[in-house]
Amino acid sequence: MGRSVSVIVPSVGNADELGIALDGLLAQTYYGPLEVVVVGPSEDPGRQQAESRGVRFIDDAGSRTRADACNVALDSIESELVFFTDDDVIVPNGWVESLVRWFERPEVAGVGGPNFAPPESSSTQQQIIDVSFCSRIFTAGTNYGRRGEGELEEVEQLPGVNSAYRRSVLVDVGGFPAGCIGAEDVILDHRIRKAGHRLWTDPGAVIWHRRRDLSRVKRQIRNYGMVRSLASHEHRELRAWSHVMVALFPPIVIAGFAFFFWGTENGGLGSPWWDLSLGAVPMGWSRAGVLALPSLILLYNLIAWYGAATGSSPCRTPKTVFLSSIATFVLHWNYGMGVLRGWWRIFTGNSGLQIDDRARD
Repeated sequence: MGRSVSVIVPSVGNADELGIALDGLLAQTYYGPLEVVVVGPSEDPGRQQAESRGVRFIDDAGSRTRADACNVALDSIESELVFFTDDDVIVPNGWVESLVRWFERPEVAGVGGPNFAPPESSSTQQQIIDVSFCSRIFTAGTNYGRRGEGELEEVEQLPGVNSAYRRSVLVDVGGFPAGCIGAEDVILDHRIRKAGHRLWTDPGAVIWHRRRDLSRVKRQIRNYGMVRSLASHEHRELRAWSHVMVALFPPIVIAGFAFFFWGTENGGLGSPWWDLSLGAVPMGWSRAGVLALPSLILLYNLIAWYGAATGSSPCRTPKTVFLSSIATFVLHWNYGMGVLRGWWRIFTGNSGLQIDDRARD
């Protein structure tokens, strides 16, 4: 008899994709006791998807956030291990089995794995976004597509869409932070590590996670940036230089364009205007203003292309790698704006409830 497992799937307004996720969870090869639980609003269409498959549905008791809904579900289960995933995934039938085995090691309090967009069923736009998410350089600090170096690697954070914990550890730290969305997994894992437990990642325990289209990703990433800054304000150990750098990205872009237009207005383009040879105009501030912007654009694209080409996404093709620099720019801009918004809310003393990027009426 294997360890008892509960898989918690929070779901709001995504019944069709939820059905696909549940079919994958119900087809698991794990030989031990396995319960799949969906938690969401009582009138959500996902309830029918769950109950029609014999899956237990838990009313989220009016929860406004994913964290609160998961806490409601945690109070309703008694399994030894607790898995978390989302309602927009395709679950390989060996997923549970691949993560359960690591709990034979006493030092493993939690373990997860990478998540990628399914190449066969993703649009070109979703593939491009996945390539950007899994870049080796610009987004290397995220959990999208993180690949460990060995069979099992210790990490600071697990992706909420592909994670498993000892239930005793979750109880020990009090579960997810109440009223938190967007960084709830970050703070949970911080609590776990602060309590002296250790987290790990298995590079082979892949789960397929559909990416949102670019318009929805912009909103999602802005929210991530904001809530991460709020979380870092509350838990100073979460502060990282990379988040500060991304926050500076929008001001640097604006300054670069302003410097360029100032340079053109002050003779930096030379005469005639299309002659950009260094001999046409003496090097000075106006000339520097004209040359800095295209140089930075070229450098940014080269780094983005290299990071994407050497990243871990299975969606990499010459086309998706080439176009990924556009998506990477959009991600950096919106994440940076989110961080700046979070800083402003902290400065004005109005951090408040973190904002969910799904409607929870």
